[in-house]
Amino acid sequence: MAGELVTAAARKAGVLLRPIDSEHSAIWQSLQGETVQGLNTYPEVDRLIITASGGPFRTWPAEKMRDATPAMALKHPNWDMGAKITIDSATLANKGLEVIEAHWLFDMPYDRIDVLVHPQSIIHSMVEFHDGAIKAQLGVPDMRVPIQYALTWPQRAANPFPRVDWTKIGSLDFAEPDLGRFPCLALARHAARRGGTFPTVLAAADEEAVFGFLRGHWRFGDIAGIIEQTLADHEPAAAQHPDLDTIKAADAWARRHVLEVAARL
Repeated sequence: MAGELVTAAARKAGVLLRPIDSEHSAIWQSLQGETVQGLNTYPEVDRLIITASGGPFRTWPAEKMRDATPAMALKHPNWDMGAKITIDSATLANKGLEVIEAHWLFDMPYDRIDVLVHPQSIIHSMVEFHDGAIKAQLGVPDMRVPIQYALTWPQRAANPFPRVDWTKIGSLDFAEPDLGRFPCLALARHAARRGGTFPTVLAAADEEAVFGFLRGHWRFGDIAGIIEQTLADHEPAAAQHPDLDTIKAADAWARRHVLEVAARL
């Protein structure tokens, strides 16, 4: 919602942002030791590859997903997270938000940030360099690891957390995300390209749409449509680089407008 403001403040203060989300921590860890051109800028990177588990509905047909219950959507196969982000994982909205975050955190154009479905959640994200080399950060899906690394960087502290048992993994699988079944990812990319207050409206609309679903006000299949219509109805601020007050106003508008959109379902 305010990535431009936060990263600008960090640059002005001369400080490094330390990400704790597992995907962005993985990218950050993969960039350690690489050529740095200023804070959070890496000129030798070709693309960032953000991995996604695919959530609980990775293999479900669209018609079955449409009427999924909150209890079904909250059964994440790999991660133990709060309700909102777990639903975002089920819609893949979380990956769209992570693309926007990666854009600001690592000064990377959107067309050089990809999403790849990786159901085992062992590779947490990857970085591909100009020479074709790829670096990845791997580990058991456990949020304590990236949080600890952000707190102790540049050191790595010992811990008793679970380790990967390579003999039991069997294989690591990858697939392109199905945007037909998971349109929230495409909506996020659309909002990101529009810029300005559109990412704010995206984030706010997604949050309200998820909360409404969890309360039983509408179906799982309505979440993407509510976000899409809210984005379509948004009249962006004149400034392409909104200040905090403009962002807060767009956020408040989106939350109110979701209710108007949902009333028309």
